[in-house]
Amino acid sequence: MSVVVINGKFYCQTDINFLKCRQIKENPNTALSFKNFSIEGRCKIMDKPVMHSGFIKAMTEHFPSAVTRYSGLDTERVLEITPTLIYLWEYENDEPYMEYYDLRNDTYRKVEM
Repeated sequence: MSVVVINGKFYCQTDINFLKCRQIKENPNTALSFKNFSIEGRCKIMDKPVMHSGFIKAMTEHFPSAVTRYSGLDTERVLEITPTLIYLWEYENDEPYMEYYDLRNDTYRKVEM
């Protein structure tokens, strides 16, 4: 999935008929994972991509083929994810630990495993 960050929120596009959109309608809590990062948040289904110029601009800069292939389709929608928790696995001196950034409560903690 192609994801862009605009003003501290994560955005992507998908087809409104896909299972993930039906699930988000029922439960807006969602998560994204990339490498050793996990991002939890609340997801909102928005209008068609072409109705969001900032989104199109960011996507064109980073994922031009996705814009060309999908953004103009009638069933495409933008997903806006407001992050609430970001966490990641790291290693220090070959020992694993996790870092948690709680955006709701503006806190950070490091947990050694």
